[in-house]
Amino acid sequence: MFAFAGTGKNALVLKRAEPPRSKAAKLLPRDLSAKIVHLATRFDANAPTLGRIGSLEVRLARSPIEVRAAQHLRYHVFYEEMSAKPSRVQTLTRRDKDGFDRYCDHLLVIDHGRTGPVTERIVGTYRLMREAGARLAGGFYTAGEFDIAPMLERHKGLRFLELGRSCVLKDYRGKRTVELLWQGIWAYVIAHKIDVLFGCASIEGTDPKKIGNSLAFLRDVAPAPAEWRVRALAHRATFAEAGPLAIEPKQALAGLPPLLKGYLRIGCCIGEGAVIDEQFGTTDVLIVLPRDRINPRYVNHYGVDASRFAA
Repeated sequence: MFAFAGTGKNALVLKRAEPPRSKAAKLLPRDLSAKIVHLATRFDANAPTLGRIGSLEVRLARSPIEVRAAQHLRYHVFYEEMSAKPSRVQTLTRRDKDGFDRYCDHLLVIDHGRTGPVTERIVGTYRLMREAGARLAGGFYTAGEFDIAPMLERHKGLRFLELGRSCVLKDYRGKRTVELLWQGIWAYVIAHKIDVLFGCASIEGTDPKKIGNSLAFLRDVAPAPAEWRVRALAHRATFAEAGPLAIEPKQALAGLPPLLKGYLRIGCCIGEGAVIDEQFGTTDVLIVLPRDRINPRYVNHYGVDASRFAA
């Protein structure tokens, strides 16, 4: 499965200097004027194509209507295919929506070979949040599960990008769609000069006996060095310490979700501890991927300038 899951409570408030405001903006409270400016400029009706393979295109959402379509796709994957438990509102709207969505960019994979309006041709999505969005949202989504404040403090001046809410329609869970999603992310990283990618990655299930080997494997093969170490929040940590790996490493690797295996191949490291998300029926770990740790093989594959699948 291709999925991120977690809760967004207790979000960290980021404190960074804000750019000077116009005379018109100064007539409004600082937070309100910032939100108005952000919401007025977030969608670009002419957002460029970031990549294309055959009939598949990857680009950012160009309107609130396309974001809603992505939320419908997320609902279908998380709540109808997987074991997430929808709220009453989510059941009525059939949308996976939270308070962070409005402050994020939404990466879309669109199949132009499908019939109907563009909103019915969206087959994959990823949610991207930069620090500017996190300031307006009250913090990063990940901060509801992991103590990311020390990491952000240690690396002031670096640009962070949070990855989340990734999903792909069942019939499209193949190499082409995944390559396009990563093409889009890499193009976004270059465009916004991102230094570090991070986010919650999920293992389906909440039973320690069934997922203990996966957690032990991640701990043993990709521990975060001290400068990138992040721990699960004390009141959320479910598996503060995984037990020893009881099976062969190759067997443990095979049991990981495809998304986590992909992160490991690219070069990510794993935070300490794990958190159960009861709503989504998953156990979450933190992935951290500094740009300078990305496997050169993948940089060469997509192109230093993200030109491999550029339209």
